Amino acid sequence: MTEPSGRRERKKAATRRKIADTALRLFLDRGFDAVGIRDVAAEADVAVTTVFSHFASKEALVFEQDADFERRLTQAVTGRAPDEPLLPALHREVRALVRHCTADSAAPVWRMIDASSALREYEESMRLRHAAALATALAADPALPQTTTACRALARFVIDAYAVAREATDPQTALDEIFRMIEAAWAVTCPAGKSGDPAGT
Repeated sequence: MTEPSGRRERKKAATRRKIADTALRLFLDRGFDAVGIRDVAAEADVAVTTVFSHFASKEALVFEQDADFERRLTQAVTGRAPDEPLLPALHREVRALVRHCTADSAAPVWRMIDASSALREYEESMRLRHAAALATALAADPALPQTTTACRALARFVIDAYAVAREATDPQTALDEIFRMIEAAWAVTCPAGKSGDPAGT
């Protein structure tokens, strides 16, 4: 009998979560460079091929929520209500991401990332991918300016706001300050009524 797709997806997600949790525990215990994919697979009691079916690289194991973060950022644009202004929607979503990434439990992970050139490079490439996905979502919104430059610039500013705020002493205050600057620049760039705010304000 064929397994229902809902149950199959739940099992797949549970396996992915188990692999990621196991990998992170090993990385934090032994050091990122000291742990290989085979170690992760053995500890999680799965095949090496199963690990690679869920994660493209060893570095990706550390950023298990990469795809979810990207989806949330783009949905802040595509999923907002017709009367909801753009920048408050993005600000709200980035605030939630910063809160998640600055929780006390995340501190050891960021120390590990900062100590590894491979993880720092992966994080940078991940931010560029998120910015590209966000720029695409912005360009597809008929209520927003369609210039490539405007969409790409706003996307990079938003992603960089997350990175800068995460490293600040007071992340939420820093994020609010950065978004005030983004809003000011966006207001200058966009003609009245084309800023993503139906009222043009």
